[in-house]
Amino acid sequence: MNGVHDMGGMHGFGPVVEEKDEPPFHEKWEGRAYAMHRAMGMAGLWNLDMSRYAQETLPAHVYLKSSYYERWSRGLEKLLLQFGLVSKDEIAAQRSLAPGKPIPRKLAAADVPKILTRSSYERPARTPARFRVGDRVRARNINPPTHTRLPRYVRGHLGTVEAIRGCHVFPDSVTTGKGDDAQWLYTVVFDGRDLWGPQSDPTVKVSVEAWEPYLETP
Repeated sequence: MNGVHDMGGMHGFGPVVEEKDEPPFHEKWEGRAYAMHRAMGMAGLWNLDMSRYAQETLPAHVYLKSSYYERWSRGLEKLLLQFGLVSKDEIAAQRSLAPGKPIPRKLAAADVPKILTRSSYERPARTPARFRVGDRVRARNINPPTHTRLPRYVRGHLGTVEAIRGCHVFPDSVTTGKGDDAQWLYTVVFDGRDLWGPQSDPTVKVSVEAWEPYLETP
């Protein structure tokens, strides 16, 4: 979707300032937000892409004024409401008002190492890869109303296939309830001058991980 989260190539947000020796969490609540997010993911009701989509659909003014882990927390709240695990009244009251809804799986101490390791999203290929390393491809100019991993700033631009990464879960499908719909995944490299104009640094190259449905033959 063309949401406020897709900031690549946009102007007016100021420089990216790197924080020296940045800690994993700046406040204790950030660590708790992270832990809750991981723990609830164990239930198996949603996956990483659905979690991203929940954050992307936050209102623009909320997304922009929220810190990184605030967005995680707000996204988790949306998922909990979506799957009926909490009610709006409970969130307002900040406590449980009814018996908990059963979930497919619960987190046990032995599961902690597992949830801290990202699962593989690679799946068996159903068809041969359409493109090869070195092929020139064009990123399709799509504007889907739902989740997509194709950045706006490369849409409609020409690139070169740099690598073939295998067949992986297609985010655009899984977030809309269509299942894994595994698709070939490529690394496509774009020339910075093509993306940002002839005044751009001629040495700049941008590599994007792009699923096959995002690409077409020029």
